[in-house]
Amino acid sequence: MTQQLVQLAAEEQQNPLIPPGPELVIGLVTFAIVFFFLGKKLLPNINKVLEERRAAIEGGIEEAEAMKVEAQSVLEQYKAQLAEARHEAARLRQEAQEQGASLIAEMRAEGQRQREEIVAAGHAQIDADRKAAASALRQDVGKLATELAGKLVGESLEDHARQSRVIDRFLDELEEKAEAAR
Repeated sequence: MTQQLVQLAAEEQQNPLIPPGPELVIGLVTFAIVFFFLGKKLLPNINKVLEERRAAIEGGIEEAEAMKVEAQSVLEQYKAQLAEARHEAARLRQEAQEQGASLIAEMRAEGQRQREEIVAAGHAQIDADRKAAASALRQDVGKLATELAGKLVGESLEDHARQSRVIDRFLDELEEKAEAAR
């Protein structure tokens, strides 16, 4: 039992933070094996994956920058085309307005010409109708005057030549009096 007590006393003197010698050697050998395995096998694979990831990220950033530059270029081209299209639309609109104004002016001139033709034709028709009416009236007035004169005189005035001269002279006198009254 004394031996057991000595052993217990020896164990009590041992520091709990410092492991016993054989455990320390086994732990160091195991740590060296794990460290060697990590250093030679696992760490290069991890570094390789990390390097690939870094390259992919940097490549993605460079690609994104290139796409951003390209997008900016396309945007500038689009803006230029849009400005050109707006300018072209304004030019076409201006041309259409000018053509419309020209067409309106031409139509007005054509309408004015047609109106003048119609008015001239109307005046010509009125003159022709007036002359026809005057001629018809002259014949009717002459006939009536001859009949009336025949009734007043008591004899027939059927001689056409004399009748025409009398009627013409009478109507000419009436026209002269009408013009003098104006």
